[in-house]
Amino acid sequence: MKPRLVLDTNVLVTALCNQDGASHLLIRWVLADKIILSASPTLWLEYEAVIKRPEIRLRHGIALENLDIVLDTLAAHVEPVHLNYLWRPQLRDPNDEMVLETALNAGADALVTFNTKDFAKAVKRFSLKLLTPSECVKFTGEKL
Repeated sequence: MKPRLVLDTNVLVTALCNQDGASHLLIRWVLADKIILSASPTLWLEYEAVIKRPEIRLRHGIALENLDIVLDTLAAHVEPVHLNYLWRPQLRDPNDEMVLETALNAGADALVTFNTKDFAKAVKRFSLKLLTPSECVKFTGEKL
C-alpha cells in the first residue's frame, strides 16, 4: 500500500528551490506514483498562490508560465480531498488549519512540514504522524 501524505506549503516551496533535498525527492516520488499526495482545493489554491509570489519566484527561479506546467503536472498525480469535517480551531495559525484538516479528511499516513512545532499538539490529539521531509523520506522509504 502506498503511503498517503499531505504536504505543508513550505515543503512544496522548498522542493522547487532545492533539487537536492528531501522535499524534492518526495515530489519525485509523487510523480513516479510511489506515494500518494492528497490535497484539498483550498490547500491546492494556497500552493499555487504561494509559489507564484514574486519573492518566492526569486528563490526558485521558475518562470511564471512554467509554474503552471509544474502545477498541472503535479495535479495529475494528486488525490483530491473533500473536507467533510472541520475541526477548527486547533492551531495558533489559522492558515495552518486547512493543512491539518486535509490530512485528517484524507486519512493521511503523515502530515509533512518544516513547521512541526505549531502542529505538534494537534496531531497528537488525532494520532496523526507529523514528519519533516527528511524524516518522511526515511519513513516512506522503508515502506516502498
